Amino acid sequence: MNVVFRTDSSIEIGTGHAMRCLTFAEELRCLGHRCVFICREHPGNLGDFIANKGFVVHLLSTPSDVNFTVENDDTDHAEWLGASWRIDAEQTLAALGSMEVDWLVVDHYALDARWEKLLAKAVCQIMVIDDLADRHHDCDLLLDQNLGREIADYDYKVPEHCTRLIGPKYALLRPEFARLREKSLERRKTPELKRILLSLGGVDRTNVTAQVLSALNDSPLSSETKLEIIMGAAAPYLNDIRTQASHTRFRTTISVNVGDMAERMCRADLSVGAAGSTSWERCCLGLPAIIVVLADNQRSAANALGQQGVAIVAKNPGKIPDALNQLLSIGNLVKTLTLMSELGADLIKGEGCLRVVEELIKRSAKT
Repeated sequence: MNVVFRTDSSIEIGTGHAMRCLTFAEELRCLGHRCVFICREHPGNLGDFIANKGFVVHLLSTPSDVNFTVENDDTDHAEWLGASWRIDAEQTLAALGSMEVDWLVVDHYALDARWEKLLAKAVCQIMVIDDLADRHHDCDLLLDQNLGREIADYDYKVPEHCTRLIGPKYALLRPEFARLREKSLERRKTPELKRILLSLGGVDRTNVTAQVLSALNDSPLSSETKLEIIMGAAAPYLNDIRTQASHTRFRTTISVNVGDMAERMCRADLSVGAAGSTSWERCCLGLPAIIVVLADNQRSAANALGQQGVAIVAKNPGKIPDALNQLLSIGNLVKTLTLMSELGADLIKGEGCLRVVEELIKRSAKT
């Protein structure tokens, strides 16, 4: 199959959409399918990173004289697109050229059924990856991997023929998470709190990492605790965090653009992270977490994880000290960490990406 991904990343958008599409594409490539990316040339985009993984990347230029907010004022994330949906569709069609496309995979909060209808004439089938259930789609397959989402949430928002893949069992995780799952769960049978992993997204444009470091520094945690901070090379406050980390009372390391996140999560006893796609990675490995809601579109999934007992939720960055104190003030910390680990591991076993790939292949065989 020829599969084309339309997704974006930037300092404003973050890297989560592009990274989960990259995970999906790598799984498809392993099975012999060809994948191509179409992304806009936003500041902080991952175009070079994706290309270095061996994929063809078409970068769309951003019009300098287009007022797109009026045309898209009914789409909450319209400004993420950098152009009107109609211009974006025209540019995407031009990038496709005469390519025969079996599947167009769309992972973008600013795109909806209007854009998809225009692209449908140039491709065989369309798949949408969504988290919000807040707009209509004209697609053949829809994936929403979030906990608490119901199939009925997309009633009247997708065509009747659309197959809906709903819930964490379809989470798009890289294969190393499933591979390290048993090792990670084994070491959590005797939990401790000696190593904390901080990962607030690939960009962290509002510098939440600084707030986490301050909260940890003021907490009753032992100074022997090891902190590992993971950041992206495009993070605007990377150098500031390096300076701040050098003055904490903990043994702190900072790693940039890591390629072995599963291994690092496996070694950690607790994670402080964003309430995005990495939540499912942590669950798969049974890594207890304090999760921070960084955007409104993360709130529903974060609340669901908190209600399930998988994580302690900081509803905004200012609540991080409260969440940390809540965890550390619990009488039996070992029992709490064990329970969080078990509940998370029960949600996701790391097979979601293969499930989604199999669905694509099955639907292609029917056309």
